[in-house]
Amino acid sequence: MIAQNTLKAQVSQNMAFLGEANRYSPFLAAQNDSFHSASYDLSANTLVPDIYGSQRSQAPLTTATSVVGLQFKDGVVIAADVLGSYGSLARFRNCQRIMKVNDNIILGAGGDYADFQYLKNIIEQKILEEECLDDGFSLKPKSLHCWLTRVMYNRRSKFDPFWNNFIIAGLEYGQPFMGTVDKLGTAYIDPVIATGYGAYMATPLLRKALESKPDLNKEEAIDILTKAMQVLFYRDARSFPKYQIGIISKEGIEIRGPLTLESNWELAHMIG
Repeated sequence: MIAQNTLKAQVSQNMAFLGEANRYSPFLAAQNDSFHSASYDLSANTLVPDIYGSQRSQAPLTTATSVVGLQFKDGVVIAADVLGSYGSLARFRNCQRIMKVNDNIILGAGGDYADFQYLKNIIEQKILEEECLDDGFSLKPKSLHCWLTRVMYNRRSKFDPFWNNFIIAGLEYGQPFMGTVDKLGTAYIDPVIATGYGAYMATPLLRKALESKPDLNKEEAIDILTKAMQVLFYRDARSFPKYQIGIISKEGIEIRGPLTLESNWELAHMIG
């Protein structure tokens, strides 16, 4: 009888421990909560039991580099390569970082790939539950941009940031929209956006092209973005020749790729 009571006490203690662990699990919190963004426990306490190990992402592991975006007359085009780098090792070569959110929005992500996957799952769940409501309303790009800004700033304030830079592109009541938010929650809207190393190397090229011809069409915007990706491939040590292009316009959403950049390394001796 004493042994049986001891066993029951151990089982009760283990169940209580698992319940406490689940309460602190940010993944389970995101899975079990309802549609509204306020109910997603994205700032969950990270002081969890040892069974989960360290939950703080103070340094990203598998990372992805730049995302570049350009607004044209009737829509937006964004591009990103498909490399996931493990430190300086080109380890994962098919990490697709452009996702279709709904018929109005595409999303591009750079930075820690695991953090992107985590947020991608939550966004997909939000869209699924929104479609189940079938009330004629759908998420708009400005709304997603605002929501991501709040999420990123909230996690940054908890000293447990999502190590990502996002580009949100879409059509807001028929008009092109493009915005970005980084891991600190810093956000802005612009017709030309590049994240990561592309902010230094690609932004001047894209701005010059847009200033010279403000009413770009879709194909011209794609050509300009392809040239920007070529420059990044030559200059960025964490870039990759295979990439994706996401296009959103009144005709719909198209995600092309992975495509392969044309390169010519005979000019390498000229790069100092």
